[in-house]
Amino acid sequence: ALATALALGGGFLLAAWRWLRGAARAAGAVAGSGASMRGKTVIITGANSGLGRAAAAELLRMQARVIMGCRDRARAERAAREIRAELGEQGEAEEGGGELVVRELDLASLRSVRAFCHRVLQEEPRLDVLINNAGVFQCPYMKTEDGFEMQFGVNHLGHFLLTNLLLGLLKNSAPSRIVVVSSKLYKYGEINFEDLNSEISYNKSFCYSRSKLANILFARELARRLEGTGVTVNSLHPGIVRTNLGRHVNIPLLAKPLFNLVSWAFFKTPLEGAQTSIYLASSPDVEGVSGKYFGDCKEEELLPKAMDDLVARKLWDISEVMVGLLK
Repeated sequence: ALATALALGGGFLLAAWRWLRGAARAAGAVAGSGASMRGKTVIITGANSGLGRAAAAELLRMQARVIMGCRDRARAERAAREIRAELGEQGEAEEGGGELVVRELDLASLRSVRAFCHRVLQEEPRLDVLINNAGVFQCPYMKTEDGFEMQFGVNHLGHFLLTNLLLGLLKNSAPSRIVVVSSKLYKYGEINFEDLNSEISYNKSFCYSRSKLANILFARELARRLEGTGVTVNSLHPGIVRTNLGRHVNIPLLAKPLFNLVSWAFFKTPLEGAQTSIYLASSPDVEGVSGKYFGDCKEEELLPKAMDDLVARKLWDISEVMVGLLK
């Protein structure tokens, strides 16, 4: 009886905490709620679930033309139908208003990235925002179609090529924005130029952190290269969010009920986690701001290793060769 009472009491406290936290965040409203994206085109990678899906729904609500770049076209089409149904008349209603478009994009394939960009450049007259959101988290050692370690290949190299191939359109559409979704776990990563492909050693946690550090260094170097073009680029961490990103993380069966309870109480929802992406994509508050790192819609400090310009430039040069932009 005592154990039951303690469990019920703990559950009640967690529920109260969850409700109070949700109410506090709701009071702040959606990050971009005051902005209109009418007439603007946004590309979001990995938009069929989690953070990307939440960002797609909110930007569509703000009347943007949202292109969902997703590996699984069937899942993306299903997510698009669900988003349209959720928004109802707020979705694709008026001419020139919001629109949701699905395009196949597999960031583990440079061929797919090139095909996606070719179609975008052929069909889209403008591109106002690119949100590099998709990611792979702590997967077993495996390689992309082009032979890169999966986490580094998808999280960094796929987005590196994607962004570079779309830079011309972004410049022609200026003022435009690039948003790079990183992670606080970058703090545990190191750029080891002797083993970028993790063929000497592989630790799935450290390699994820390396790819997220690479995201920040990429954004930093890109911001430097884009000075004066009207294109801004910023990186962010979304916090700890309840998404399917952790599908490769093994949790003991007996611990799952406790983990589910804790994640429900303390982790952000996808919409809460997507707020900083939406903010950087739409808010007039960050117009002209570039090369910064954000969390909870506020600028945050980075560790020195994430601000090392020499490492950022070397990583850029090597990445250009790895994805075939330079021979």
